[in-house]
Amino acid sequence: MSLFIQTYEEWLHRNIVEEDNPRRRELLEKGLTHSTYEFLRLCWYPSIGNLDNLHPEWEVRDMKNAVRYLDLAYMPGGAKGCIEIQDYRSHARDIGVTRFKDLCMKHSMLALDDWTILPIAYLSIVEEPKVCRQLILAFIGKFISTSLSSDLDWAEAETLRFARRFMHSFSAVEIADHLRLSDRHTRRVLHGLVERNLLMVTNRKQRYRTYQLATESVEVSSLTGVCKI
Repeated sequence: MSLFIQTYEEWLHRNIVEEDNPRRRELLEKGLTHSTYEFLRLCWYPSIGNLDNLHPEWEVRDMKNAVRYLDLAYMPGGAKGCIEIQDYRSHARDIGVTRFKDLCMKHSMLALDDWTILPIAYLSIVEEPKVCRQLILAFIGKFISTSLSSDLDWAEAETLRFARRFMHSFSAVEIADHLRLSDRHTRRVLHGLVERNLLMVTNRKQRYRTYQLATESVEVSSLTGVCKI
């Protein structure tokens, strides 16, 4: 049995036995959808290393007091993050007008109730899992604090914080302007972070080189809830 399967089964069982609501417990006992399982297996677990603070089939009430379920709720310390897995067959190609309106209303209700929503297409999970992992890291960054290794100087630490806040890649010019350092000094900082596998080069053209946070550089502590870069 793989470590993920063991972690997944223990996590799902724990959610079932701790649930007092018979409606949600019945849903969980039926098992999660294939798309949700694949999201956890291919994207979430490889990025985070655990399933802590995730609650499958989480029940919420809308403005009409009707019950709705979230594919996954991410709630560290009472935060409100919602992950919705969008299957192409049910959410796009074959979706009817009524279902489409209801889906939009659901997302509107969640946004107005201060939920941060992360919709993920099933096709992205199976075809672009690395992109999904970057999305996950940016998503959890909205809820947990960030600490940095003490062996980084202030410019290196601030460069990583800058990279952590954005999904898109950035240029040496952008970070030099942010740090208020010379172009030469900034490039030394970037080169050192790339050598340590904390940043990765996303465009290798010398004149227009761009950078992004390396996925492998992020470790999330299941004990403290702190994202360590």
